[in-house]
Amino acid sequence: MTEFFVQSIIKKLIERSMHIVFAESCTAGLVSDAIVQIPGASQVFWGSFITYSTDAKVKSLGIDPQLIERFGAVSEECALAMARGAREKSGADLAVSVTGLAGPEGDGSSVPVGTVWIALEGKDLPPRAVRYQFSGSRSEIRELATDRVIKKLADVLETA
Repeated sequence: MTEFFVQSIIKKLIERSMHIVFAESCTAGLVSDAIVQIPGASQVFWGSFITYSTDAKVKSLGIDPQLIERFGAVSEECALAMARGAREKSGADLAVSVTGLAGPEGDGSSVPVGTVWIALEGKDLPPRAVRYQFSGSRSEIRELATDRVIKKLADVLETA
């Protein structure tokens, strides 16, 4: 099922001569891997930033550490900043970020395990972020988040 959506994403990006970049935290490259599994991805995929740690988010994407301190790494604000940073650093037309808490334990904050934020930002797309709450094992949450990123991106490209 995911393959169908990824093919659709690549087709739409090729038609629009757009390049995409990802900033992944909890999925740690799973979204990027799903994209590059499909022939033609090299025409549209700029690359990705795997920013699992707070330090990586700050150093690789230029996120203000005070933003993470104030709102947390698993927040709307952080997801939006990740997408913006990835787009600015890469020059890609469209950026997608995903940050979340896959568990099995919490991170000491009030954010429940399974919380995932997905954000998109593009040259003709206002920044937007959506929160999801998944359940399951760590692996299942990461896979569910990856699937949701792909489906959300396909939907946005279909309606934009």
